[in-house]
Amino acid sequence: MRKEVEFCKPWDGCSYKAAAGGSLSNTLVALARLGGRSLRDPAINVAMAGSVASDLLGGFYREKLRRANVQFLSAPIKDATTGTVIVLTTPDAQRTMLAYQGTSSTVNFDTSLASAVSKTNILVVEGYLFELPDTIKAITKACKEARSNGALVAVTASDVTCIERHYDHFWEIVGNYADLIFANADEARALCNFDAKESTVSVTRYLSQFVPLVSVTDGLRGSYIGVKGEAIYIPPSPCVPVDTCGAGDAYASGILYGVLRGVSDLRNIGIIAAKVAATVVAQQGTRLRISDAVKLAESFEFQLDTSVVRSDIGTV
Repeated sequence: MRKEVEFCKPWDGCSYKAAAGGSLSNTLVALARLGGRSLRDPAINVAMAGSVASDLLGGFYREKLRRANVQFLSAPIKDATTGTVIVLTTPDAQRTMLAYQGTSSTVNFDTSLASAVSKTNILVVEGYLFELPDTIKAITKACKEARSNGALVAVTASDVTCIERHYDHFWEIVGNYADLIFANADEARALCNFDAKESTVSVTRYLSQFVPLVSVTDGLRGSYIGVKGEAIYIPPSPCVPVDTCGAGDAYASGILYGVLRGVSDLRNIGIIAAKVAATVVAQQGTRLRISDAVKLAESFEFQLDTSVVRSDIGTV
């Protein structure tokens, strides 16, 4: 998984703000906050493995994860530089990014990751990993280990150009191991090698013939949950958009939360995800706030079916 510190500058130009970011880590923090201890359910244990340096930014990053109750499994890399991302957000809530990989260019299937994967219930693989040399070996090992221990495997599509550059590697993992995939409409089209004019519902239906559970977001138009060649439409949750950065990450946390809490109705899982995403879109920054997570989790209580509860999730 990529791990960066994102620099988000308010549009009024007053100052830069440093925040621990990275696509999947945003998802994991939101999941940990949603899955905190409650009167009826055990806490969802969240862990992350990857590559961070022993520099100031690396220490900042690890501390932010610790405070968010996300266990960081990998030892810091000495004499290296932690990756960073500069995020620029416009007044209409759109964003663009510039990234420096730093130590993120190296991810290995080491003993700490192997131990975590052997005990997890869901392994989440970030699609950006396919950009890095030799990571397909680590991803494959992690997926095999997860499957051998009865865990589900989820994959984030991450980026259209990443999919296009590493199409065969994506499908090597998606086709052989994935139980769940997260994508936006354009990423889903790229995965299916569909034309840009293909409808989101069509691409969701198609992709769900190869992956048991498919999550496809489509911005202001809402989202779809795909299963067995069918697509369930999820309307967007109302909000006043401030910053779309992290919207998809938040949506994914809602899906994972619903699955881990044993929600049996897929439409309800999608509604949970849409509400989490709308909450993040309505704020500046990518991380779901603790206070918002508590309120959301309380509002989701009636949708939870505790007949099946998965209590742990691991990531790579």
